[in-house]
Amino acid sequence: MTDFSNVFERPRATREKACVVALHCSLGSGRQWKALGDELKRSHRFFAPDISGYGANGYALDLPLTLAEEIRAIGDTLNDAEGPIHLVGHSYGGAIAFAIATRFPFAHRLRSLTLIEPVLPTLLCDSEADRRLHARFAQVARDVSEDIWNGSVLEAIDQFMAFWAGSAPQDPMTEGARARMIERAHKLAFDFQAAFAEENVAEAAASLRVPTLLLSGGTSPYVTQRIVQRLGEIIDGAEVRHLPDAGHMLPLSHAASVNSAIAEHIARADELAAAPLAAPGSAGVNRRRGEGGTSWRLARMRAFWYRLRPKPGTIY
Repeated sequence: MTDFSNVFERPRATREKACVVALHCSLGSGRQWKALGDELKRSHRFFAPDISGYGANGYALDLPLTLAEEIRAIGDTLNDAEGPIHLVGHSYGGAIAFAIATRFPFAHRLRSLTLIEPVLPTLLCDSEADRRLHARFAQVARDVSEDIWNGSVLEAIDQFMAFWAGSAPQDPMTEGARARMIERAHKLAFDFQAAFAEENVAEAAASLRVPTLLLSGGTSPYVTQRIVQRLGEIIDGAEVRHLPDAGHMLPLSHAASVNSAIAEHIARADELAAAPLAAPGSAGVNRRRGEGGTSWRLARMRAFWYRLRPKPGTIY
């Protein structure tokens, strides 16, 4: 007979239906995530809010200057997203998602995290080579911001788009897309300010204890490729996927591959949350820190998660 005496049922809060919150890049809107929402909405409530300064929130008067202020600006959406949260973020939205995942009051509700080339430049201050990347990106941020402040919005947009094109040819923009970017361009200076104001990123990343998926593209600017590499080195158990022929806008240009990876990641995290854990004090489970350097709960979670990990594709 099977002995279930050392298995306990997870609390109801960890078993209730999770939702997905997806955050878009600068100059974008929540519509960026329509295809992902269509794929996930059958199994999860899906939220793709417009970040302050963009989309339906394009006329916000008090624009955020820090990631903490960005979180407060979308607080209503986060509060409406009841239950555990699968958090997805791309570019500047990835920076906001990282901040949500590592801060009170929402971090404890996180079930999984997906970051697609998050803009966290202060992570690149630990080595001389990384500091050169940080300095170059900081110069781009200053140049774009100064063009905006001086009224040279077209020049700011052109410089911004040329940088994010990376090593790939720059795709031509429609007049409608350019007009929308010009209308929202002033927010770029605020986004840069918030990203460069974020401190202690490495320490925050090391504290993450949720299933984490990191995605990057091979033709993106190397600064964001390197940020993904660094996060992959720091976040315990993070899965890193690299799409060699994709650029910074891989959630759109490679939507099928990216959305599939996100959906698989979320499904595995849900399965992990539903799995029974051995009860404290049961045989063979170490409850003390110091023996193996982890708690009995975290050791069990890691073992289960690694069994579920897919065969890696192209990984740094």
